[in-house]
Amino acid sequence: MNQINPKKLLNSKWTAVNPKNKEKHFTVTTVEFDEELVTSCSIEAVMSKREAVIQWQELKDTSQWRQGWK
Repeated sequence: MNQINPKKLLNSKWTAVNPKNKEKHFTVTTVEFDEELVTSCSIEAVMSKREAVIQWQELKDTSQWRQGWK
């Protein structure tokens, strides 16, 4: 399980374990908070610039995501 501090999530880099459409590397572009809780998180693919809204807890799953660009 990846350790994530929600306050340091913005601009963090992630690698998809199972890339789709040649999208392997991602950057967190938007994080919205309500008090101390993350309400919304967006990632952007580096190659295609496609953005997607995800649940930030998904990034903790090591079977889907690795921290950094590897």
